[in-house]
Amino acid sequence: MLRRVLQPVWVLLAIIFLIEAWLWDHLEPIVAKVVAAIPLARFKHWLTERVNALSPAMTLIVFAVPIVPLFPLKLVGLWLLAHEYWTSAVFTIVFAKLVGVGVTAFVFDVTRHKLLEMHWFERIYDLVLKVRAKAAELVDPIKRRIRELIAGDGEGWSSRTLRLIQRFRKSVHQAR
Repeated sequence: MLRRVLQPVWVLLAIIFLIEAWLWDHLEPIVAKVVAAIPLARFKHWLTERVNALSPAMTLIVFAVPIVPLFPLKLVGLWLLAHEYWTSAVFTIVFAKLVGVGVTAFVFDVTRHKLLEMHWFERIYDLVLKVRAKAAELVDPIKRRIRELIAGDGEGWSSRTLRLIQRFRKSVHQAR
């Protein structure tokens, strides 16, 4: 019984985790392009040289520092949300999230080698990769079912829903 109740919670957590992973995967190349377009390549090279001279524990500080300036931006987003500036709040929070993931991906790319020298960090990193694989395994059947419903291959309620949407669109176009 408890397992049945907790299943939607686990699926929701898996979806959130996969969204984070998706953002990470898709923002890392964008950040790499920004680094290539702006003179950040020299900065990345400079940072890599400095990180290589640091101990793994000090590298952890370098990895954590970019998160600090974004925290006040998230607080501003929450303040906007509390004062019912919905659009500004959503934009600010999403902007902070995207910049945070992008900068973290950039810094992690520079510091990964040193951070993985710490055994506890390597275990956490391996755990995150395993959780990501488990989350994907948990969400894949749901994604597959949604794709099947969207495909509307002529069976089930999805085809009826698509026909209804098509009729609605046709009536809207005729009303113009």
